[in-house]
Amino acid sequence: MARGGGRRAGQGVDRMTASWIAAQTRALLAQRGHAWLLQGPSGLGQFDLALALVRAWLCDAPTPEGACGRCPSCHGIDVHTHADLVVLMPETQMLALGWPLPEKAQAEIDDKKRKPSKDIRVDAMRDAIERAQRTSARGRGQAMLVFPAERMNHVTANALLKTLEEPPGDMRFVLASEAAHQLLPTIRSRCLAHTMVWPAEADALAWLAGQGVPATEAEVLLRAAGGRPAEALAAHQAKMDARQWALLPRAMSQGDVGAFKDVPLPEVVSRLQKLCHDVIAAQQGAAPRFFAPEALPGRPLSMRALTGWWKQLQQAARTAEHPLNTGLATEFLVSSAREALNSRG
Repeated sequence: MARGGGRRAGQGVDRMTASWIAAQTRALLAQRGHAWLLQGPSGLGQFDLALALVRAWLCDAPTPEGACGRCPSCHGIDVHTHADLVVLMPETQMLALGWPLPEKAQAEIDDKKRKPSKDIRVDAMRDAIERAQRTSARGRGQAMLVFPAERMNHVTANALLKTLEEPPGDMRFVLASEAAHQLLPTIRSRCLAHTMVWPAEADALAWLAGQGVPATEAEVLLRAAGGRPAEALAAHQAKMDARQWALLPRAMSQGDVGAFKDVPLPEVVSRLQKLCHDVIAAQQGAAPRFFAPEALPGRPLSMRALTGWWKQLQQAARTAEHPLNTGLATEFLVSSAREALNSRG
């Protein structure tokens, strides 16, 4: 039995009202299949769509639109205590989203015997499979949600594989992934694949407004997120400065380390990678993705310098979680950005 429960406000449920999630929910519920693989880049709502599907599958009064949202089954999912739903995520993500861990795992973490896992543990998968052998508690079958599915290692994935091949009773599965190519081919082949839909900009901006993001910030944050509304909302909730983002190319060309004040090093690397991507794209005549075209350098730059900068950022991304000195690392990255942005083609 899982310990705890209770849904954190704003985690997942609000996002299910997004128009593009609702449309995909209707489309998938109209099709048959015991296992779905939802795939696409992060920030498109894989978890929200997966949760919408399992809510509808287990709902006492489902409609073609999805779950009713009012029955005891829907309430059980809202407070994370539904007896017929198994949610498998890395423990770090379970804790971040307010989903309870199994009692044994929680006790080990509380007793500081280990840290929360960043992968989906094989023990959790085996417990879930054993639980799936039992009779449905509410009589509407059982469901398993795995996210992000690529965080299963080979042992964990192989433990799931046999159950996917021979599902017990009326068990249904939804695997949501932000890197489906990393999954075992045998896992992918046993699921019906659905590629996540990119929302239209107008729909994404309307949704962000409904989530409380000011219109003056929403367009910039949506662009900063590469058009992915969930990431734009996360940036707003993390108090990312939209104006500072728009001015980042200029700040980096001037070597302004202050543009990254209080920004964790992994996020520094991520932002610089987005800037580098757009500068290279603009230099080659392609449309930038994360910044307005007018914010980027207009004169020709050295492609050799830019590609060298990109390789450096790739290397930095591998060690950003464990820097020897965050301040010095940030200063070095900003200095490299300044050199590349002031190079001459």
